[in-house]
Amino acid sequence: MRFIPYLNFDGDCSEAFDFYAQAFKGTITARMTGGESPMAADMPAAMHGRVMHVQLETTNGIIMGADGPPQSDTHGGVVNIDVATVTEAERVFQALAEGGRVQMPIAETFWAKRFGLLTDRYGKGWMVNCMKQPGG
Repeated sequence: MRFIPYLNFDGDCSEAFDFYAQAFKGTITARMTGGESPMAADMPAAMHGRVMHVQLETTNGIIMGADGPPQSDTHGGVVNIDVATVTEAERVFQALAEGGRVQMPIAETFWAKRFGLLTDRYGKGWMVNCMKQPGG
């Protein structure tokens, strides 16, 4: 299990991550806008130019981010938990969701075997990801 900081922005995510890449001497290994995603047809036009996901890697770690939707409970950031199995993803998600608020129920997505987003009973944001292998 890996814990990865996930930073939420309101329209300036791409600019911020370009800055972080320079500051941390890292490499942006993924960047996708809402309009570039497989879900583009289901998204409001206002989300098409916003960053849906970006990943910055350094020799010592990873940070991720996105331009979160305006109604998001998680502006500021969340912790992304990367787990190896669907069973572990569902277990961790259910444990964190107890007494909290689920924004996206845990389910399969185009990038993950399981993904879910919630705010726990203490007001902290969490994403649980069981990633698909490339090409799978």
